[in-house]
Amino acid sequence: MKAEDHKTRIESDLIGDREISNDKLYGVQTLRGIENFEISNFHLMDYPLFIKGLAMTKESAAIANHRLGLLSDEQKNAIVEACHEIIQGKHHDQFPIDMIQGGAGTTTNMNANEVICNRALQLMNHQPGEFQFLSPNDHVNCSQSTNDAYPTAIHLGLYGTHLEFRKHLILLIDSLKQKGKEFAHVLKMGRTQLQDAVPMTLGQTFTGFASILEIELANLDFSANEFLSVNMGATAIGTGICAEPNYAPYCIEAMRDVTGWNIKLAADLVGATSDTSGMVGYSSALKRIAIKVNKICNDIRLLSSGPRCGLNEFNIPAVQPGSSIMPGKVNPVIPEVMNQICYKVMGNDLTVSLAGDAAQMELNAMEPIMAQCCFESANILTNGFETLRTKCIEGITANEDVCRNYIKQSIGIVTALNPIIGYKNSTKIAKEAMQTGKGVYDLVLEHGILEKEELDTILSPENMIRPVKLNIKPKK
Repeated sequence: MKAEDHKTRIESDLIGDREISNDKLYGVQTLRGIENFEISNFHLMDYPLFIKGLAMTKESAAIANHRLGLLSDEQKNAIVEACHEIIQGKHHDQFPIDMIQGGAGTTTNMNANEVICNRALQLMNHQPGEFQFLSPNDHVNCSQSTNDAYPTAIHLGLYGTHLEFRKHLILLIDSLKQKGKEFAHVLKMGRTQLQDAVPMTLGQTFTGFASILEIELANLDFSANEFLSVNMGATAIGTGICAEPNYAPYCIEAMRDVTGWNIKLAADLVGATSDTSGMVGYSSALKRIAIKVNKICNDIRLLSSGPRCGLNEFNIPAVQPGSSIMPGKVNPVIPEVMNQICYKVMGNDLTVSLAGDAAQMELNAMEPIMAQCCFESANILTNGFETLRTKCIEGITANEDVCRNYIKQSIGIVTALNPIIGYKNSTKIAKEAMQTGKGVYDLVLEHGILEKEELDTILSPENMIRPVKLNIKPKK
């Protein structure tokens, strides 16, 4: 019987022998990880950019090891081709392990080593498990430890994730800016502490939303740039044991070519091997964005509330019925789901902070949960931004009459009149408005303090939303 006719193969490790199905590219250590860490619903196969980061790391190492004469042409070419297949999205179902795991990422590193090795063996016309020709440890993991290959793969995966996330953040910002232009002519009341303040435009509301997110781009990029510093060549603790003298610079050179990014070797490999501040910083940057998006969504829910008994300054698209008992009710489900995403990101950041604080001696064994939280936060924010932009922001329409009537009825517009009619008149009008329920606009005309044309000039959009000098005098 030919070897390929067998449905299973035997692989061995420190613990003993295990039978593995021949249709699996992963091996015995991955199998043990599957069995030991049935923890969450977060699996490595669900994070394709992390898998891509692993493949790019292993490809770079193979190129460096070949340059040092540690891999034959055939071995190096097979490893590189297997990595290319994974980078292109193939074999991702062979990464079924839980993202949350003990062992500081050893299961993940060995999952990559085994899948790449067994696929490379097939490309070399051998069978998976025939490790005398190519070994997961001796060849794919050559000159490496989990403690440098795993955090490097995290960095590469998160930098790739950052580049995708950034695109969607910019699209959201642009969408808010567009609404700002569309509503630039719509005058409305501003509010502080949920009370009437002074007039503004609805356009300023949306450009304000855009601006507070746009200023986060620089902070986000600054944090992400830390991922371009890696500790490849550190091996176990940063001393470079089991790696040849030129391995680290050769590997970094190869990694630059493989990724197209300006990868740099960390200045001190011992310090870098236990340092997870890159993830701490990036998670914090995501949290800052989440806090601001949460504010935006809360404002959208408040300003669109109603439709008859709320603020109702604008309408958000109706995307589904809002109640199983109240006919005609439509809820702001898109801002609501974005709120929940933001809370999750804030919670993930706390986890990352606590785990980052858990480094001991020359390693932080809590990197797996930090990586899972960072990838998850970026991914769900990306999905949330697309949903918020396409199913909510782009379809918002203004209720111009409602906005204008709020201004006429508001006591707050007396602030805009104060430089013209004086503090005494302004106080008198404000007090009477509160006592009678009449609008400031109507009371100013009723008392003959200003002519209608003069009042309309003062309260025109171009004069209400920026500093201006008007040559208007009150009658009395």
